[in-house]
Amino acid sequence: LELYYDRGNHHEFVSLVKDLARPGEFTQSQTFDFEFTHVEKPYESYTGQNVKLRYFLRATVSRRLNDVVKEMDIVVHTLSTYPELNSSIKMEVGIEDCLHIEFEYNKSKYHLKDVIVGKIYFLLVRIKIKHMEIDIIKRETTGTGPNVYHENDTIAKYEIMDGAPVRGESIPIRLFLAGYELTPTMRDINKKFSVRYYLNLVLIDEEERRYFKQQEVVLWRKGDIVRKSMSHQAAIASQRFEGTSSHPEAKTPSQPAENNGRQ
Repeated sequence: LELYYDRGNHHEFVSLVKDLARPGEFTQSQTFDFEFTHVEKPYESYTGQNVKLRYFLRATVSRRLNDVVKEMDIVVHTLSTYPELNSSIKMEVGIEDCLHIEFEYNKSKYHLKDVIVGKIYFLLVRIKIKHMEIDIIKRETTGTGPNVYHENDTIAKYEIMDGAPVRGESIPIRLFLAGYELTPTMRDINKKFSVRYYLNLVLIDEEERRYFKQQEVVLWRKGDIVRKSMSHQAAIASQRFEGTSSHPEAKTPSQPAENNGRQ
């Protein structure tokens, strides 16, 4: 684990060492077999603006003058269980006597290939809005105590409306996450850094004033193999959410846990 502001200090959280050969001389090419079994990989590989978490194999040939060292990186992906509780997000925002809107997202937790489905309801519009978009923001936090660094990175800008809405209008949202470079949400990894994601609803009026509301969502990685019955139930739940005028909470079925995986 490397923190860029603390260069030179690497924080090891997993370390396994095996001797492959006794002291001696190499006079010809040789092959050495090795195996690391049941290695705990608690965190996902990550490369950010201020931090890098990496797993790698390092081969060292110790010599009298200088050692020969070669490294090969390994990418580790952490697969999560399907969240049993995944309620929808409903919020009201506005400016007194000028603007009042309600927005709703179908879930609060999304896997990395998921689709964000939602609606924007305009209850009061007395300002001239010309543009509305939804942004995905990644916030990377490193350090502790007084030495805390925050880096915000806008991963996506997705236009959901162009033009002035009227009172009572409803704007649908459908944002596909598969096209963006996202990682799972990471909280207090090795007590060194966190990565969180936010949906930022932005309205811009004709005088270029910006109104926005930010809401955190949780991202997670699931395996490639999904039960057909589960995906079919999820599709039905999505259709039920889109086709109702009331605001039901979208409940998602549970899925068996996955193990940590590697690429």
